[in-house]
Amino acid sequence: MQQSEIIKISEALRKHCNLIGSQNKAAKSLGISTAQVSYILNGKTDGVTDAFWRLLSAKLGLSAEGEQPWVVSQTQAYKQVIFCVSYAQESSQTMAMTGSAGLGKTKAIDVYCSEHPHAYHLCCSEYWNRKTFLAELLKCMGVDFGGYSVPEMVEDVINCLKSKDHPLIIMDEADKLSDSVLYFFISIYNRLEDRCGLMLVATDYLEKRIMKGLRTNKKGYQEIYSRLGRKFIKLPALTDEDIIEVCSANGMTDPKAIKRLLQDLKNDSQIDLRRVKRVVLSTLEQMRSEQKEVNDEQGADD
Repeated sequence: MQQSEIIKISEALRKHCNLIGSQNKAAKSLGISTAQVSYILNGKTDGVTDAFWRLLSAKLGLSAEGEQPWVVSQTQAYKQVIFCVSYAQESSQTMAMTGSAGLGKTKAIDVYCSEHPHAYHLCCSEYWNRKTFLAELLKCMGVDFGGYSVPEMVEDVINCLKSKDHPLIIMDEADKLSDSVLYFFISIYNRLEDRCGLMLVATDYLEKRIMKGLRTNKKGYQEIYSRLGRKFIKLPALTDEDIIEVCSANGMTDPKAIKRLLQDLKNDSQIDLRRVKRVVLSTLEQMRSEQKEVNDEQGADD
C-alpha cells in the first residue's frame, strides 16, 4: 500500500469520526474496533495490513488503489437530489423520490451524507428482515445493538434520533424492501413526526407498487401514501448537457468522442451514468496508451 493511499484513507477516517461524532461511533458504523481507529488516527500504522487498508477504504467509499479517480458532476438530477434531501433534513419532512436506474441517485446521497451530520444513508436489500433493517440503521448511527430484541432496537433508534439535531433517514432502493420492513416507515414516522426527516428513494417501481397497493386496499399502503404527502418527486432524465459535463469533468474533452458516445446512448436508448463512466474511463485509458506509444517511439528516435 502506497504511503499516499494510507494518508488519504487516514484523513477520510478522521473526517468520518468528526462527522459521526466520536471515534467510538465511527468504529461501530464501520464495523471495526475503536482501538484500530485510534491507532490509525495516531499514526500507528506499521502493523496495519494492506488487506485492512483496502477494506477500510471501501467502507469509507474511496476509490481503490490505482483506480482512475472519478469526478462526480452536478447533473440536473444530482442537483435535485441534493435540494430534496437538504430540505427534508432541515424541515424534518417526509417524502419519496423516484428516478430511473443510472441517474446517480446513490452517489448524490453519498456525497450529501458525507458532508452533513445526522444524515443516515441506508442502501436497502431484498434479504433484509425487520431486525436487519434496524441493525443497519443503528450501525449507521454508531450505536451498539448486540443481543438486542427487535422492540429494544426500535426504542434505541427512536431515542437516538430524538437526541439528534435535525436527523435524516434516507432509505435508498426502498422498492427492494418487503412489506413487513416497509411498515417500519410508518412506525418511525408516527414516533418522530416533525423531529426527523424521512426519505424513500427508488426507481419508479416504488410508485407503481404503492399505487397498486392503494387500488387493492393492501394493508398499510394508505398510511404510507398519506405520510409521503400523497406525492412522488420525479427526478429529471439525463440530458446531453449533463453527459457532456460528466465527460469534460473527467478529462474526456474530444468533441468527436463525446458526439459518438451521445449517439450510441440514443441508439440503444440506454442513457445511464454507469455506462457513461465505463466509456469515459475506457476512452481515457486508450488515449493514455496511444500517448505512451508515441512517447516510446520518440524516445527510441532520440
